[in-house]
Amino acid sequence: MTPKKRAEKSSAAMWSSDNASKWAGMEIAEVDAGRAVLQLTVEAHHCNGHGICHGGVTFMLADSAFAFACNSRNQATVAQSNSITYTAPGRLGDRLTADAREVSLTGRSGIYDVTVKNQDDLVIAEFRGLSRAIKGHLFEE
Repeated sequence: MTPKKRAEKSSAAMWSSDNASKWAGMEIAEVDAGRAVLQLTVEAHHCNGHGICHGGVTFMLADSAFAFACNSRNQATVAQSNSITYTAPGRLGDRLTADAREVSLTGRSGIYDVTVKNQDDLVIAEFRGLSRAIKGHLFEE
């Protein structure tokens, strides 16, 4: 199986039971080994009291992209630590894209960077996730 095919099967297995990402309105745009791109259109229920996209929604989008990237090799993997820096607000109607890329994978530990941009290529946030592989797989090979 090619790395891309494994990533696609892994993401399909995860997506089938990922009620949180679906509930938030996310879509998977692309997956490959160590990489995932998820998208979300900011709707009224995603906005906070300032009328901008809630930081938790932006974090959730980045975290979901991170999850699909670090599980792309069919090895069950969870977050160990995450951080985010917001650089601009997401606004009602924006199409946000979270692009997760593997920076390092050594043994059971990984480092992933996720950039969240809007439809105008404006960076909304930068996220770094640290992953840890656990027992299990997403599908039988």
